[in-house]
Amino acid sequence: MTKKTMYRVTFVNHERIYEVYAKRVGQGNLFGFVAIEEIVFGETSTVVVDPGQERVKNEFQGVKRTHIPMHSILRIDEVDKEGVAKITTQVKANNVSPFPGPSNPIYTKPPETFN
Repeated sequence: MTKKTMYRVTFVNHERIYEVYAKRVGQGNLFGFVAIEEIVFGETSTVVVDPGQERVKNEFQGVKRTHIPMHSILRIDEVDKEGVAKITTQVKANNVSPFPGPSNPIYTKPPETFN
């Protein structure tokens, strides 16, 4: 019996912290982005509906693959089983700084030459 890999991805988008569960996470074809595929939403077998999970489900419903900028990713964890996907508001006064983005010399302006 093979064990299915599950990832918990936590990232920031528009001053909110998203926590989603996915079966596939990796470097996408777009430079500087992490590709998240096969997002999993927990089975809702109860009558009580979690509004946070419903917001995530509505936002990512029908999405095959989403690309998240590397500097927005807070952490990626490999977990044993899926949990509850949620959106929380980001605390303004925190001590977490975003990692500086990559500087690619291909996209920089060439230096001016003096003639």
